[in-house]
Amino acid sequence: MIDLGISKMALIGAVALIVIGPEKLPKVARTVGTLLGKAQRYVADVKAEVSRSMELDELKKMRDTVESAAQDVSNSIQTQASDFEKSWADSGAGVPYEPPPPAYKHPGKNWRLKQGATPQWYKARNGVRTKALSGAARVARFRPRRTS
Repeated sequence: MIDLGISKMALIGAVALIVIGPEKLPKVARTVGTLLGKAQRYVADVKAEVSRSMELDELKKMRDTVESAAQDVSNSIQTQASDFEKSWADSGAGVPYEPPPPAYKHPGKNWRLKQGATPQWYKARNGVRTKALSGAARVARFRPRRTS
């Protein structure tokens, strides 16, 4: 790049002051600054676009290699499966597979599940407890009564 030192910048400023004049110099400097900023942004955008395209090319190459590897794996699996099927058929074990019948399960009650609502009159007739009693209440209920 161009080597601009203090002395060269001062020389350029003096020539610009003489050629352009002191009235128009601030306006020209502002315009030159904005143009330089736009040029720097444009160069940065071009660099970013080039790097993106390079990364995209690398990703495409990587995708192609992964796809080819996956295709190779699927082809090898298919050939091995067909070889296995041929050997299976040749061995005489080509009888269709029947799964064994399900094992017997006793239809016993599951104590975790509530089976249904039993009417209160039925519980009262058969002496089924409907309320939980504390230990003290149970003792008091079944204690023999004093006769005086």
